Amino acid sequence: QVQLVESGGGLVQAGGSLRLSCPVSGSIFSINDMGWYRQAPGKQRELVATIISDGSTNYADSVKGRFTVSRDNAKNTVYLQMNSLKPDDTAVYYCYAYVRTYDLRYRDYWGQGTQVTVSS
Repeated sequence: QVQLVESGGGLVQAGGSLRLSCPVSGSIFSINDMGWYRQAPGKQRELVATIISDGSTNYADSVKGRFTVSRDNAKNTVYLQMNSLKPDDTAVYYCYAYVRTYDLRYRDYWGQGTQVTVSS
């Protein structure tokens, strides 16, 4: 089994910052890409940022220049530094990891989500 647990969400004023963390634990052989999605009320889940094993990153246009995704491979942890937050960033943020387990199969795993609320 593989577990992901997000932390770092909360309530912040517009213009503020938050840092989300998501350690991945369990029967991990290797982790390919990791990243973050978010889902606002009444909207579909959308990609925020991804980072693959070589460090290459990809961001949604709406967060470019404000958010930074990073990973610590030794700790199997992915982070999301969010600066200059806007009310439109309010959503539940989910981390994910594309994991190869010890049975050598690849699967997507997801965290339970953490609420980020940005007040105007």
